[in-house]
Amino acid sequence: MLLLTEIMYHPPIQYFAQALRADSLIIEKHENYVKQSYRSRCHALTAQGMVPLSVPVLRGNSKDKTNITEIEIDYTQKWYNVHWRTIQAAYGRAPYFEFYSDYIREVYERQPKYLFDLNVDLLRLYLKFLKLDRPIGFTDSYQTEQPEGVLDLRNRIHPKIIPDNLYVQPYTQVFGKQFVQDLSIIDLLFTQGPKSLSYLQ
Repeated sequence: MLLLTEIMYHPPIQYFAQALRADSLIIEKHENYVKQSYRSRCHALTAQGMVPLSVPVLRGNSKDKTNITEIEIDYTQKWYNVHWRTIQAAYGRAPYFEFYSDYIREVYERQPKYLFDLNVDLLRLYLKFLKLDRPIGFTDSYQTEQPEGVLDLRNRIHPKIIPDNLYVQPYTQVFGKQFVQDLSIIDLLFTQGPKSLSYLQ
């Protein structure tokens, strides 16, 4: 099976649960940017509860449709410092924070110009961390209909859509007594490390 989705920022755990069941991953490269989606945001669990982290972009609020690969990150705002401080506060005491954090920070420090490139770099990194060997391909054009064997989840993994087909085995999180689903993969990796993949099966 091929899994077709949009590219996401620190993708949610549910994305990797689907990726685990796929033979390869296809990223939609010919869509228009959509605001308030996982393309530019993720969820982290802090002492104050679940917190969204959003990447500010140029032209993202324009009424004119812009291809996802042309969306530039707005570095005039020091958002990456805020994101990193939030991630440190949320996961600094997690068992595997030091094991993974430098690699993630390196991606930030490269300051890719485009949101698409930032997200692809992060996705490749997380697949490596999970030891999830899945080839990544990109669409050649935008097609509404997909052939048999392609699971099309474009715009189905969304902050405002509660997944109805995802069960993640509860694991110990840094904050809170009640297990919180629908978080970024960083929550699982920082707390469970090499065992993370077993919680997605």
